[in-house]
Formats: sequence, C-alpha cells, structure tokens
Amino acid sequence: MRKLVRAAALSLGLMAALPATAATLAENNEAMFAQMQQVRGVSAAEISRIRQIFQASGWMGQGNPAITRHPMTAAEAQARLPQNAYAYYRNSRFERICGERYMAPLYDPATQRPEDAKVCIDMFEYPNVPLAYPVTWVRASEAAQVCAAEGKRMGDAHEWEGAAAGALLEPDYRFDLGSQQAMRAWHNGKWGASKNWTYGPQWQRGICAQNSSKSPGCNGGSWSGCGSNTYPVGAFPNCKSALGVYDLEGNAAEHMNLPLAPDQMASRGSTTLGVTEMKGSWFIWDKIRAHEEWARWRAPYWHGSRVLSASSHRNYHLGFRCFKDVR
Repeated sequence: MRKLVRAAALSLGLMAALPATAATLAENNEAMFAQMQQVRGVSAAEISRIRQIFQASGWMGQGNPAITRHPMTAAEAQARLPQNAYAYYRNSRFERICGERYMAPLYDPATQRPEDAKVCIDMFEYPNVPLAYPVTWVRASEAAQVCAAEGKRMGDAHEWEGAAAGALLEPDYRFDLGSQQAMRAWHNGKWGASKNWTYGPQWQRGICAQNSSKSPGCNGGSWSGCGSNTYPVGAFPNCKSALGVYDLEGNAAEHMNLPLAPDQMASRGSTTLGVTEMKGSWFIWDKIRAHEEWARWRAPYWHGSRVLSASSHRNYHLGFRCFKDVR
C-alpha cells in the first residue's frame, strides 16, 4: 500500500520521500513536512517553527495512526482525477495574485475581479497539499500559531463564509448585540432564506468527502478511540466553491475566528482575536448529518473559548486552513 501511495504521489509531484512505514505520529508529520516543502515551497525556517508547534502539541497531525483508517489512499484519489489535476494552480493567475502556491483570492464576483482581492485563502485544508490528509487534533491557538509561522493568519468567520458561498462580502458582525448567541441568531436569520452550499442551492450526498465513518466505539472524542478517518484533500473535485476553494464541506471541520468586537477582527489586523467558531461539516455527513450546516451558517458556541486560549478545543475531526492578506 505504501508503494502505491508513493507512486501516485510522485506522479503528482506531491511527495518528497516517505519513510518505509509511518508507524508513529512523528514519522507521519515528517513526511507531511517534506510534502509541504516540495509541493508548496514552505521554507526550511518555516518548517522548523511549524515542527516546534506540532511537537509541543503531541497530538497534531493527520490522526492517531493506531486507530485512524482513511477510506481512500492518495493512489485511489489520483485514479479519480486527471493526471496532475491540480498542477495548473502552480504558476497560475491565483499564484500571481496571492504570492503563494495553492491559495485562492477572495472577492465579490458581482463587483470585483480576482486581482481586486485583499485576502487569499488556502485552497485545501492544512497542510494545503493536494491529496494529503488534513491535519486534525489541533487547537485553535495552535492553528493560529502555524498560520503565523508561514506569514499567514487565522481567518474571520465572514471570510470563510464568503469562500464557501462564492462571494466575499463586507463583514456583518452585530457587535452591538453583545453576545455570540445574539449575533449568531441575527446572522442566521439574515441568511437563512437564501441557503446555499459550495456546489449549489441544494445539499447533496456524494459530492464532498463525507461518506467515511467514525471509528467503531468512538466515544465522542478520545485520542485512543476516535480515528481521523478523513479523505485526501481535493479527492472530490466537485466539492469546490465558485471561488476555487475545496473541501469547505466534509473531511475536517475547521477552526475560524469569530470576533465579538471590532478590535478582534483578524481581517483588520488584530492579533488578539475573538472566540472559536467551527466551520463546515465533516467526514460522516453522507451518513449522519449531526447538525445544521450551509455556506454562511454560524454554529452554536460549541466548546467555546478565546481563539488564543491555551486550552482551546481539539478533536479528531477538527482542522483548519490559513488566510493571507495580499494588500
């Protein structure tokens, strides 16, 4: 199996070198760091800072290898796609705008061009490498640190929602309402009559990475009992928003910053940040729709904390992606 994964990944130009086995979390992470350097051009200095964050966590990675059972390999994902399916994003219009590989500009197509974008988003869930498994078991505070190590940042809720809905609009936070619950109710009431998903106006099975299963006996969140049974990112090419962002639904749910005051907006340069917001659905969704979810939906205050809290929530299906200001 490892030989198949290696062959498929090398044909994509996605992988530097894998260990003969990946029996430990540390070995899996080192293989992932090598992918990030080869595929995205992440520098050795950046990798060194990122490695320190992962090592300090002891949990961050692509799932506990003792329990995780991915439903699809990189080789199987590649077989679903044209050869070098995502290679055209290298040296592309997106890369020229964002200054980074595999990022997409966020803008409002009704009034703007991609070149007008002031922010870009990772096209894939972190590590933002096509056909890699997403990172999970990450705290929001750790996600913010990893993004900063690459010269990027955590995204605000409205930015993620714009990427999913296909149009980045001006922020609509009602800070005057005074609480996450009140802000959420107002926001969801505003957008509830015009729900949409990344791929269209109706939710559909089979479009996104949502047909995996929990580990047998998963008790809600233990490291030893719950595998991160995710798919390779980008394995479902139709699970893409109109702005070119993949897997916003399915695979891993994603940490995002929800500002509760103007000085907590990452998109306005804040480094204090607000509270945690979990975005998107995750890998069981074709079987179990565990809660409501659509492009501009804001979740309840689940496992809530300040984003930068050292004890912010982590679990087996929760990951992240990074944003970058370009002007």
